[in-house]
Amino acid sequence: MESKRCFTNPFSDYKGSLLTGQSCEPGVPLILRKVESILQQLPTQGGQEGGLYGGLAGVAYMLYQVSQSKLFISQRESYLHRACSLIESCVLYYDNEQDRETRASFLLGGAGVYAVAALIYKASGLKDFNKPLEKFKELWRICVPLGFLECGSDELFVGRSGYLCAVLVIKQKLGVEILTWVQVLSVCIQAIVPSPKPYSRKKRKPFPLMYAYYGTEYLGAAHGLSSILQILLSYQDYLQPADRDLVWQSVDFLVNQEQNCNWPPELGGVIERENELVHWCHGAPGIAYLFAKAYLLSKKPIYLDSCIRCGELTWQKGLLKKGPGICHGVAGSAYVFLLLYRITGNSKYIYRAQRFAEFLFSDKFRVGSCTVENIYSLYEGLAGTVCFLVDLLQPNQAEFPLFSVFV
Repeated sequence: MESKRCFTNPFSDYKGSLLTGQSCEPGVPLILRKVESILQQLPTQGGQEGGLYGGLAGVAYMLYQVSQSKLFISQRESYLHRACSLIESCVLYYDNEQDRETRASFLLGGAGVYAVAALIYKASGLKDFNKPLEKFKELWRICVPLGFLECGSDELFVGRSGYLCAVLVIKQKLGVEILTWVQVLSVCIQAIVPSPKPYSRKKRKPFPLMYAYYGTEYLGAAHGLSSILQILLSYQDYLQPADRDLVWQSVDFLVNQEQNCNWPPELGGVIERENELVHWCHGAPGIAYLFAKAYLLSKKPIYLDSCIRCGELTWQKGLLKKGPGICHGVAGSAYVFLLLYRITGNSKYIYRAQRFAEFLFSDKFRVGSCTVENIYSLYEGLAGTVCFLVDLLQPNQAEFPLFSVFV
């Protein structure tokens, strides 16, 4: 009986050879056709809302990523021109956003839009690429108060972790330290680390650090503990030794919450095998990035082993029915294999990513997958799929969009 959430994986595993039909030569025309299909499906009006997650800003980022690949040098100028047009309309939208908290949001609001605008403007050779950076930097003060968001101030999509993740993107892509040491301390050390301590004590939670979003103690990458810890590890040089120990203790506690290669969506949950979530947003495919970051920093085998087990479950149950995207779709699953390839150098993971790419274009996926509302979007739709397909052609540089563990 096939799962309600995923297709049965029809592929045999790696036998020592990659798929020859997914090299650069056939891959580039396929990606070009997919980009053109996305651009044709964009709304004629609106779409600026939704930030990088579901709005036009995510498509602009896709065009930027494709334009940065040497495989698409002929399309670079035209793609960047279109990306500039799309992101400019999104910048204007968030310039007029009256809700300060929405403007400070990474994936669902203005902060991510401003960061990506700077990348696109710089790549396009525009001298005023600093303007969106200035707007981005102004938002740090919003994130400082411990409870600046009633729903939960620390998570990735709209909270402090997301803002700091965007800071990492700017540093990685532009080489710019957008915040001073003191400003990072204000957002990170004086806010993210202290905020869960009284919560954990009050709720008597076993985690040294625990967070809630809309009252739920999520563990996954989208809104939960794993991505918050991942960001804290990225800033561990800013942490006092005692706080750094708290972060690593929480990473180790999360390792121990594993249930047969997966993690429940929330603390204390019990996974029902027939209905388990194997998504980037909730479950092993997203938590894998925390363990990858922990391994890269510590070189401890326990973290690599956990990451590999995430990959094994994703190979079994990652052909998701919720669409092609990177949040809870097939491309998001396949990115785990590219992550593991970069860490281990094992070609098995390229093969697995190739098979998932193949499935994305199969009749079985086309007929059996769910309809996606914003089919062009970065996180739920085809823009994220294109990012994955480009990275599959250059696996030594591959990284989940806007969520790198290699910074």
